[in-house]
Amino acid sequence: MSRALVETVVETIIRELLHDCTVRGDALSIDMVELSMETLTATCSPSLDTIKMQAYFGMNYTSRREFLKEINWMLESKLNQVSREIIDSRMKTRDQLEVLYRKIITYILLSSGMGSPSDVTSVQETTAALQSIFPSTELGSFMVLLKRDKEQQLSELTMTVTGIRLFNKASKKEHEMNSSELMPAVVGEALSVTSEVIQNELSVTKTLAWKYTALLEKYHGSQPGEYDVPLVQLTQALYNVRQCEHFLQILLIFLLKTSVQPKTAVPTSKVFPLFKALSKLWSELQDEAELLNILNNIALRLQFFRTSQAKILSKYPLDSLLEGVEVKTDKDRLNEHSGERIDPAQLKQHEWLHPETTDNLTELPLQYNGFCGYTLVNKDGLLLPGNPYIGVLKHKERLYVFNSKEAAMKFAHSPDYYIALVAEKAKSSPELIKLLKLHQTPFCVQAGKTLLASKSDSGTQTDVHALVTNIVKSYEWNEWELRRSAIKLADLRTTVTHSTQTHLSHMRRENTTQTWLPKEVACQCKRDGETGVPRPQIFLAGLRGRRDGRMEKINLTRSIHE
Repeated sequence: MSRALVETVVETIIRELLHDCTVRGDALSIDMVELSMETLTATCSPSLDTIKMQAYFGMNYTSRREFLKEINWMLESKLNQVSREIIDSRMKTRDQLEVLYRKIITYILLSSGMGSPSDVTSVQETTAALQSIFPSTELGSFMVLLKRDKEQQLSELTMTVTGIRLFNKASKKEHEMNSSELMPAVVGEALSVTSEVIQNELSVTKTLAWKYTALLEKYHGSQPGEYDVPLVQLTQALYNVRQCEHFLQILLIFLLKTSVQPKTAVPTSKVFPLFKALSKLWSELQDEAELLNILNNIALRLQFFRTSQAKILSKYPLDSLLEGVEVKTDKDRLNEHSGERIDPAQLKQHEWLHPETTDNLTELPLQYNGFCGYTLVNKDGLLLPGNPYIGVLKHKERLYVFNSKEAAMKFAHSPDYYIALVAEKAKSSPELIKLLKLHQTPFCVQAGKTLLASKSDSGTQTDVHALVTNIVKSYEWNEWELRRSAIKLADLRTTVTHSTQTHLSHMRRENTTQTWLPKEVACQCKRDGETGVPRPQIFLAGLRGRRDGRMEKINLTRSIHE
């Protein structure tokens, strides 16, 4: 970016800040605007480099969960094209099915990371493992599955084949197998490289911090003409390396707590029979490798934010400035006052914490990032690490450490006063706000005044959809599917539509008719009577034949009078 463009961007930012200050009722002078412009466009400023470092680290360092989420998203985006070709395939001939089978093998290789599709050995091993659980004759049943079922089966095939390959790899070297042989090569390499890079950068940064501290102590109380190097730039350089040291410590702790875990060693007796579980462990190891690479890149990028202080001190040989000066490490400074202890009986108005009475005292959130606030104020911004073994002051639910017993007692007599002075010091050196973690303290302080909580009514409105997506759900890339859709549309043009009219579709208006209901009428008539008439019965004798051939008719009907 050219300098003219940089100045334009800075002017825009300053203009927006001026507008916000005007809205709040705070007027800024022209001198302050010019000072801001000069500070933001400085070409060689350790203070500006420190602020850039803080901004870079804040935007690139995140939680482990977010790191792994981003890694998985990148892997899915790489495999998305191959996966769609497999799932949306409409192949039917034998040659087409063989091509589809090879695509499945390619997908498994790319997803597992165990070899390349161009490696003949890897392809042969993957093909053999896939054929043992999913022969090519099963592609027909795979083709008729729904899209969701295809995705699930493809994922299961990938996990199972990867587990089988890992099991076979371990079985070949069972007599000489160790945990490193079951670890991806990139994991072991990235682990050692990243750890070495961070350790080396941390060592260089600490050494510079100790040397700058020794120089500032040497020049403290001297007259301006006695300085061999500008004290303001030397102090800013100290802040720069201390901030870099803090970020490297965060990366190192992250590396030790998350990357080096027992799961890198796979227990053969329990995991190998469970191919899917073994594949899951392998995938987690690959995520660890990518995570180590990200941490390594962040650590390497931090060193570019130490260029300004290196340019400034290149004019003044650091070793020659330190002739006759004892350079003390942070550990040496802690040992100097290791025998000093705060007696709580002498300062009863405050609560003091000691390692003997408090568990994990050094792991508690200490104010000013563990630096001594009293020394910062009384020694022209000098940063010295506090010693928790002297005693930790608990003031308004916050913990403060000091580099000496004298500093602790003087700070304890007027803690609010020194807290306000530290805030004023941070106003002249903005990089201290992040370095001392003052942005986590929701207080508005002024020199010589009591701390007052800053409160205001505010409201925010969150957009339901912050990002506008332009995904066309009806998009289809397969030309055969497009051809099938075109045939359907063309067939509809010559198709006759049949319809049937029902009570719900007749679309007629409601009709009403007035009728006269029939009257209820009755008439009286005579009573009906009846008699029982005997049933006629006639018997014919001789029907079966008689000797004389005669037939007789006998009337058996009963009389009505009986």
